[in-house]
Amino acid sequence: MRGPHNIIRLVRTLATFERTGAIGVVLEAFEAPPRLRVLARVLGWPFKWLGLRGDPALPPATRALTALGPAYIKFGQILSTRPDVVGDELALQLKYLQDKLPPFPVPVAKDMIAAELGVPVDQVFSEFSDPVAAASIAQVHRARLVETGAEVAVKVLRPGIERAFRKDIDAFYFAAGVIEFVSPASRRLRPMDVVTHFDGVVQGELDLRLESAAAGEFAANTEKDEGFAVPKPIWHLSGRTVLTMDWAEGVSMADNAAIDAAGIDRKALASRVLQLFLQHALRDGYFHADMHQGNLKVAANGDIIAYDFGIMGRLDEYTRRVYAEILFGFIRRDYRRVAEVHFEAGYVPADRDIDEFARALRVVGEPIFGMDATRISMARLLAYLFEVTERFGMETRTELILLQRTMVVVEGVARSLNPQTNIWHDARPIVESYIKDNVGPKALLRDLQKTAMVLARFGPKLPRLVEAQLVRQSQPPEPKPSRMRVHPVFWVTLGGGLALAGVFLGQSL
Repeated sequence: MRGPHNIIRLVRTLATFERTGAIGVVLEAFEAPPRLRVLARVLGWPFKWLGLRGDPALPPATRALTALGPAYIKFGQILSTRPDVVGDELALQLKYLQDKLPPFPVPVAKDMIAAELGVPVDQVFSEFSDPVAAASIAQVHRARLVETGAEVAVKVLRPGIERAFRKDIDAFYFAAGVIEFVSPASRRLRPMDVVTHFDGVVQGELDLRLESAAAGEFAANTEKDEGFAVPKPIWHLSGRTVLTMDWAEGVSMADNAAIDAAGIDRKALASRVLQLFLQHALRDGYFHADMHQGNLKVAANGDIIAYDFGIMGRLDEYTRRVYAEILFGFIRRDYRRVAEVHFEAGYVPADRDIDEFARALRVVGEPIFGMDATRISMARLLAYLFEVTERFGMETRTELILLQRTMVVVEGVARSLNPQTNIWHDARPIVESYIKDNVGPKALLRDLQKTAMVLARFGPKLPRLVEAQLVRQSQPPEPKPSRMRVHPVFWVTLGGGLALAGVFLGQSL
């Protein structure tokens, strides 16, 4: 599937951008250098006739992305939240991709629901509307349950969406392989791993049973979060291609006029969006990873309503601590500490100069503190950040891709509500609270207690393990260069002692 036939798909992608007129718009929005603009036009123009025509009624970029398919639409959704990167005009055009794509017919949706649930739609729903939203993966209908009369949202996958995504992903794999072959320097960015990560995320999004599980877990985690609501799934009316959830009434997060008309403070709303995302990522290690305006509503009381849980992010405890320390260092403008954390976590090769790296990070952070938010060019900052990663040999961290991408999207949503939004100012209370509870003596005691619990579980096996290790140690060793070695029993004893000390200390606090 990932063979050279994908060259045709990639050529068609460029040709589609040329045919729809999107290539000039996109290159201009990204302030592409003259050489790249000339190269793109030279490569695209001869194959223009191969490009997809798209819907002439749509603006060029939107027309090209919708014609190319769901994977391209996903990238367009991300860019739609960043007017500071692609410009106000292009961002406004791309908002169409969030939930206003052409729907598929209602009879088709009903047939899919009946096939999934095993019963006719009329036996389950007394009312079933036309699509109220249609995105790249699925469309949503408003319905009413026969049994209780409650209003619900019914999400149905697009027919043939799995095959369409597979074609796009195969082309992406091929492109990543070509990039790594042609440009060895690009391998530090791990393009194949990035595509593999994207592939895994998409496959999870194409099974609505997994989205039901994600919605349930996310609802449980955030149940006590003030000003935030998550509709709960209705399990017996959900399956692989159908998801039924409680209906959530509200206005779109993209509709500033409606938010103002409802008397809701957009400045406070922007801060809450950022803070809730950070709280979920740091506190729970589980966050909504597709938080563009199309997946957010604002209730009449000002609560933020999140839905569409096909893409969720998860962070282990160590990664959360590293991430929090990096953010905290930026907030305090302690770039030396930010650099140290990068080196400690292995994000930057150990042979690089830590002071030089700290100086480069200052160039990223200082403009955000010393300038009005509306005058900050995130496109230029991101371009410089890319230069920094290249200069210091930083590799792409696939475990952080969703986090970094969502951070960019969420900040874009906040800025669309309040152009003066400053991410560092809004992040400070959340990050400080996390650092206070999770970095320092309290965290050390908690780690020791966890170690004690693990040792307690494996306690009965420890004598046998130690005895087996002693037997192995008593056998004549193979000749090796002389060096100091610490007996394994020492480590077992030390670990157990530290763990027990942690238990006693924890009980005494």
